Amino acid sequence: MCIGFDRTMPHLCLMTRTALTTVFSFALMTSAALAQSYDRVVQAEVLPGWRNADGSHTAALRITLNPGWKTYWRAPGDAGIPPRITWRGSRNLGTVDLTWPTPEVFDQNGMRSIGYSNEVVLPVQIAPQSSDKPMTVKAQLEIGVCRDICVPQTLKVKAELPPLGERDARIAAAMIDQPVSASEANVGSVSCKVAPTQDGLRLTATIAMPHMGGNEIAVIEAGDPYIWIAEGTTTRQGNTLIAETEMMHVEEIPFMLDRSAVRITVLGSKRAVDIQGCSG
Repeated sequence: MCIGFDRTMPHLCLMTRTALTTVFSFALMTSAALAQSYDRVVQAEVLPGWRNADGSHTAALRITLNPGWKTYWRAPGDAGIPPRITWRGSRNLGTVDLTWPTPEVFDQNGMRSIGYSNEVVLPVQIAPQSSDKPMTVKAQLEIGVCRDICVPQTLKVKAELPPLGERDARIAAAMIDQPVSASEANVGSVSCKVAPTQDGLRLTATIAMPHMGGNEIAVIEAGDPYIWIAEGTTTRQGNTLIAETEMMHVEEIPFMLDRSAVRITVLGSKRAVDIQGCSG
């Protein structure tokens, strides 16, 4: 189970069944907008990308890992460390929309984690505050990297975005490598039933959808970073997928679940599906 180190920082987590070295590494920023951890197991950089016709800009954060190491998706599973990316210090950035490519599922000491090996490119769509002024991206990445042990890392990168730029095949590929929408996957009804437990709520999601191939994994997110969600179970009955999990508030207080904010990602061997919202 993953529980926050600090109730004011629910994006950090503590693994109770695997060893976690709680040593934070602070990377140096270079003039080439490349940052790496002190032990050089992970590096990060800004791919500057290109300007779009509407004035927005497409760029990306690229994380590369040494052989055998992995890092985590936005919902990392019980054995993972939730990533956190902030843009403090950036200039002329209005809205920033970061997307996550389809992740892998790992088995880690009998626990499931979800993330990426080797490298991951995270596309970023940026709308400037002023279209006639230059944009500077400054990002801080707080991520976990794992091999035999898991180590939190802090990486800082900075880059000036070009006024025009050229299309980058790495960013374009990551934009394509996304879970398909519920409509694209022919998903039918999606219902979520909740029942109280001693510590919080039990959620059962019933999804009418075709098989996505292999051993399907349904990852449930509550839309609230203060709600911790346990590793659930996924079963199938014909054209119906059933996902069950338990959730609790990290401050151990009662809470209400907004079903419209529930996000369910079904990961299969053929493709992944992003389902947003469910009915009662």
